Amino acid sequence: MKIIKLRQIYKALSAILCVISFSFQGCINNDIPYPVVQLNILDIGVDGMVGRPVISVDDKSVTINVADTANLRRLRVSKIEITDKAQSSLAVNDYIDLSGSFWLTLSLYDEVYWKLTANQSIDRSFRVANQVGIATFDLANKIAYANVVKGELFLPQSTDIVLQELKLGPTGSTINNTVTTTPVVTWAWEGSFWRSKVVVNFKHFDQPEEWTLLVFPVETTVSTVRADAWVNIAYLHGEGQVDVAHGFELREATSSNWERVDSRLVVSTLGSFTARIPHLKAETSYVFRAISGEDYGAEVTFTTGKATPLTNGSFDQWHKAGKVWNPWADGATPFWDSGNDGASTLGESNTQPSSDVAPGAADGTFSAKLESKFVGIGTIGKFAAGNLFVGEFKQVDGTNGILDFGKPFTARPTRLKGYYKFTTAPINYASTEYQSLKGLPDTCSIYIALGDWDSPIEIRTNPKNPKFFDINDKNIIAYAEFYSGTSVTEYTPIELTLNYRATNRVPTYLVLVCSASKYGDFFTGGAGSVLYVDEFTLEYDDEQE
Repeated sequence: MKIIKLRQIYKALSAILCVISFSFQGCINNDIPYPVVQLNILDIGVDGMVGRPVISVDDKSVTINVADTANLRRLRVSKIEITDKAQSSLAVNDYIDLSGSFWLTLSLYDEVYWKLTANQSIDRSFRVANQVGIATFDLANKIAYANVVKGELFLPQSTDIVLQELKLGPTGSTINNTVTTTPVVTWAWEGSFWRSKVVVNFKHFDQPEEWTLLVFPVETTVSTVRADAWVNIAYLHGEGQVDVAHGFELREATSSNWERVDSRLVVSTLGSFTARIPHLKAETSYVFRAISGEDYGAEVTFTTGKATPLTNGSFDQWHKAGKVWNPWADGATPFWDSGNDGASTLGESNTQPSSDVAPGAADGTFSAKLESKFVGIGTIGKFAAGNLFVGEFKQVDGTNGILDFGKPFTARPTRLKGYYKFTTAPINYASTEYQSLKGLPDTCSIYIALGDWDSPIEIRTNPKNPKFFDINDKNIIAYAEFYSGTSVTEYTPIELTLNYRATNRVPTYLVLVCSASKYGDFFTGGAGSVLYVDEFTLEYDDEQE
């Protein structure tokens, strides 16, 4: 009885409060949640920008590369494209300061903050006569270092140092009030090295920069720096005198016979030189030494790695669980996976084994057939691209998916080889941002990446919270891609040569993705596009001449 009375009192009070507030704002009970909309920067440009901006939707960050002559403190926004209907705190023709981080606000129902940063690279040089190796620069302390040959009759005289080139600031900056790359400088002997100070100025500097130049005499004229040893390839690095011939000698650790590296393989940049050596034996120890002029560097040993094969690259291993085809044998450890779990919520698997195999697969049983199609009943459903990837399908998110791209992998292959054939279809399904593609031939895609990630790369296809693979990811070490919008009725060889962004970084993960529709992540493509792939292998050497 007391409970009923309390409820009656509460309702009465609510009605009174509603009447009182009506004259101010009306009595509104909003139980409808705001829609979830991703507020993203799609494109942006500033004056002096070099190349394309690097946009990370997941981190809500943009990195902009700008020319060395650009004024970071006053950059005019030349272009900005954002999520449809969203509002931006930044507009075209606004000026921003990117000497530090700049925070931009996007709003629509909610507010999202994006971080903008600039990367301004200045090409610096410091070269003196008889220099050994290349100069190094301590940007934080404004110090440039160089080494010179000490020589037999070494005397610490200021005339021993002959400046041949000096550039420490942006293009057009001055050194000691002159624009020449060989300004007049004064050297002082400090007991074990020479020191000089110069003043660098530029029109956008708040104040001139004072740089210190240090030159050290060294006993040796050549240094065997390091080897970046892969499987059948090794990159040799050395440093020596600037104005002499450079090279390397190499031998197996078990042999005493040195072989001179072909001079055509040696690339010199002033006093630094490298050589890419192919056709080495896997899992083998070698010794090499750098040569500069008539002098030899120390002997350095390296060992090549093991050629790791691509798991189930023949696509012969499959099993079916319910209505889902899985690209691994029943009970085996998965390496490949597909979005079949997501597609099968509304229909059958659109990635399946096929007995239509490549001609090089004489003993092969299956290939992989990737078919793009609309899955569902009537008009209820969505477009699903036929796909296959190295990684794991984690879970269904409604009719979308959450995936992990990549499996642990530490070898460094040079190429991906295999076979494909493709039937394209007109694009008849497209998300809002890809409506302009409707009616065009669908495009298949295959791409491979090696990177030093700490964990697999999470991919989310839900448009309310998307995350896709970013080829500008700083963790990517090597990358190659293949796209085609042309039908190929017979199996055709395919070869993707990996472009390495660094030779000394060791990967931790391999990413490899195949799709019958390039924009399938965005539910865009042509129903009826079919991609077959078969006999994928990883190669670790250059093609034999």
